[in-house]
Amino acid sequence: MKITIVTAGKIKEKYLADGIKEFLKRLTPYANVKIVEIAEERMPDAPSDAEKAAVLTKEGERLLKQVPQGSRLIVLDVVGKAISSEELSAHIDDLCVKGTSHLTFLIGGAFGLSDEVRRAADERISFSRMTFTHQMIRLLLVEQIYRAFKISRGEKYHW
Repeated sequence: MKITIVTAGKIKEKYLADGIKEFLKRLTPYANVKIVEIAEERMPDAPSDAEKAAVLTKEGERLLKQVPQGSRLIVLDVVGKAISSEELSAHIDDLCVKGTSHLTFLIGGAFGLSDEVRRAADERISFSRMTFTHQMIRLLLVEQIYRAFKISRGEKYHW
């Protein structure tokens, strides 16, 4: 299984970078995981709705250009479908059985997602109704992907 994570922005906090690195290492027996980062678009101070939409559209176009052709696009979206760890695991298993060999997870920048990104998604999932930073959600995503593989294989999971 190939997994690409496309995201806006760099990880600045060492503790987040260390956590992501650890889970990427743990994932190596299960999947080939690659993270593709693009620079975040700059948002003007006190932007109008039109300015915000324009920035999100530009960033969204750049994010979508990084999605590998033929991969299934799963966008992390606060208004996406909420699923459990077990449901994510079963879903990944089901996609594999149906012939999907490459998943792409997309995480927007600090200001969210454009409508174009939402429309381009094969599916949209939400980790919670709570709001997390886009940097924090990257750590949560790699941990949940790792957990999904552990659940799928009936292996114990302890951090």
